[in-house]
Amino acid sequence: MPRSSSSEPVEARILETARAHVRKFGAARATIVGIAQESGMTHANVYRYFPSKDALLEEVTASWLRPLEARLREAADGADPAYDKLERMLLAIHRVYRQKLETDPALFDLLVDALDKAKGSVRKHRARVQSEIQRVVEEGVASGAFAMADRRRALSLVFDAAHRFIHPLAMRLDAEAAGPAIEDRFERIIALVLRALRSGRV
Repeated sequence: MPRSSSSEPVEARILETARAHVRKFGAARATIVGIAQESGMTHANVYRYFPSKDALLEEVTASWLRPLEARLREAADGADPAYDKLERMLLAIHRVYRQKLETDPALFDLLVDALDKAKGSVRKHRARVQSEIQRVVEEGVASGAFAMADRRRALSLVFDAAHRFIHPLAMRLDAEAAGPAIEDRFERIIALVLRALRSGRV
């Protein structure tokens, strides 16, 4: 059931407090009781909005992923050529994840944990990301911008080549590497992928 607009400030307060507790204590030590106390309410009231601690933490993660999903939809809907869209979308995914990894590691770890446990909110996020990229690849094939006519092969090329740079689990392995150097390497990989898509040759 959709929540009424009057409930939004309360939910937002709970989420902001939950973010602060995850940053301060870590996800394992953050508790509904502590979050409720700091939010100025009973834990029973928190459960009115989120049925469990897991549900609350999933929403904490989903809330910072939604703007990225919106950017990808906007890019996919744009009038630019498919190869420009694809480059912009892949870099957007990398930059959003990388910034979170560098500036908000506790919340990035929530995303990694959700991926590791295949939680629903992150499965939906991955499906949305993949859907928008698939839409652009299919557009490129249909318009002739991409000579690689096998859509499945084209998508596999994109995701296989980009994996290290857009999958949070892989990105965490590069956490100590300099961000600009990693992005420069990704830009070179994207250029190779686009060349293959446009030529039809790998």
